[in-house]
Amino acid sequence: MAQIGCSLEENVHYIKESLGYSNDIVIREVVLNSLKPIRAAVLYADGMVDSYLVQAVLIDSLLYKTRLKEWEGIHEEEFVPFLKESVLTVGDMGDLFDFPTLFTALLSGCVIILIDGCSQGIHIGLQEWKDRGVTEPSSQTVIRGPRESFTETLRTNITLLRRRISSEKLWIELSRIGEETKTEVAVVYMKGIVEEGVVEEVRNRLDRISIDGIMESGMIEELIQDEAYTPFPTIANSERPDVVAANLLEGRVAILVDGTPFVLTVPSLFVEFFHSAEDYYQRFDFSTLIRMLRFSCFLIALLAPSLYIAITTFHQEMLPTQLLISLAAQREGVPFPAFIEAIMMEVAFEILREAGIRMPRAVGQAISIVGTLVIGQAAVEAGIVSAAMVIVVSITAISSFIFPASNMSITVRILRFPLMVLAASFGIYGVIVGMLALVLHLCSLRSFGVPYMESFAPFSLKEQRDTILRLPRWALDKRPESITKKNLRRQSKGIKPLPPQK
Repeated sequence: MAQIGCSLEENVHYIKESLGYSNDIVIREVVLNSLKPIRAAVLYADGMVDSYLVQAVLIDSLLYKTRLKEWEGIHEEEFVPFLKESVLTVGDMGDLFDFPTLFTALLSGCVIILIDGCSQGIHIGLQEWKDRGVTEPSSQTVIRGPRESFTETLRTNITLLRRRISSEKLWIELSRIGEETKTEVAVVYMKGIVEEGVVEEVRNRLDRISIDGIMESGMIEELIQDEAYTPFPTIANSERPDVVAANLLEGRVAILVDGTPFVLTVPSLFVEFFHSAEDYYQRFDFSTLIRMLRFSCFLIALLAPSLYIAITTFHQEMLPTQLLISLAAQREGVPFPAFIEAIMMEVAFEILREAGIRMPRAVGQAISIVGTLVIGQAAVEAGIVSAAMVIVVSITAISSFIFPASNMSITVRILRFPLMVLAASFGIYGVIVGMLALVLHLCSLRSFGVPYMESFAPFSLKEQRDTILRLPRWALDKRPESITKKNLRRQSKGIKPLPPQK
């Protein structure tokens, strides 16, 4: 039974049977038109609708506004249009003709109206449920900037974007993914700015997804990314509405998923994961210095342990004599080679970091910091590792925390270990080969057709205005050509601030 039938009793019985006679599905039968009694049923999921509006607006309208003389002579097939035009006073309404659509609407929080003798129904949007309010972002904090973050409710997230971009060019396309969960997904973009090919590619990749359920945007990210086997993130995510709005204005596409505060944006470039929202809210010179610091910390977090292993194991002649003597004195009595030392300390720190995340927030941070200090000091005093190794691992760990994007931090933590193996096997030459392979891999990546290393490989001087450098706001007059070729100019010329004319 796929289509809605004319018999109200059979329709209600089929719905009850299909839903396993679930107690949270409320079915209220009413009688319309006392002059010519017509049976109808109001169905909704308890806890997912505004029960006051259902009673005060919907049911009262059905009971009292249908007792008018205008009902006389109306055929059964005209009941639904008449209800929508003359009786119901809500704005969000739609027609139902089959049960799959009915179940999706019912279990998404809509109120369903079925009428005896009519082979179609009405779904009314009166959703209301307990949700988390708009709070400060937990993972992308800033000193200066908005304090709002997305929530787990899709409609709220769309509203947050609408508040920032009050333009008719902001287009939103809704769809559902998941055979069982039917998770609502929104594709958001700026018409006239975004490349149509990117939007079409996003649609195609989402349409190809065939899965029983979507719980979080990370599942969609893994299913639509260009390269399946890469440690580097090729799709950016953010829980900040200002960041997503800025990405939309640059010509990117945002993918919002109901049930998660993390919004995906595509295409994404390598350099984007080193940018923070705060970079655009403070002076350009300070933002440039901070970005240089982040790129430096990327190299430190990636290479420091492997370079230490390579130099102390194979290339001691590269060290000054006094430093070499100091390191040799520290390693006296240490039973393990530098590689084993580094592996032990890195693994210990990763354990403490993970424990700090999973433990209750009140004690998690203290455990990770105090645990690192205690274990490091105890390991040095016990002669298991050298003090220099503890310093190197500590600097490496601290450097990995500086990235605004947590997924780039995870990438660095993963790649650190194969580079350490190469350093222990082939010395600094192994590190060089590993970095060359890494650069080649980065240059081969794409994000929805856009080269991942765009503006660096191939190098484009005019695209360096907002990469490692951040030029003043008045100089950022064009959108990045690596993202879009349409409507490039984003601000007028001649807005550079000048002193008053005498």
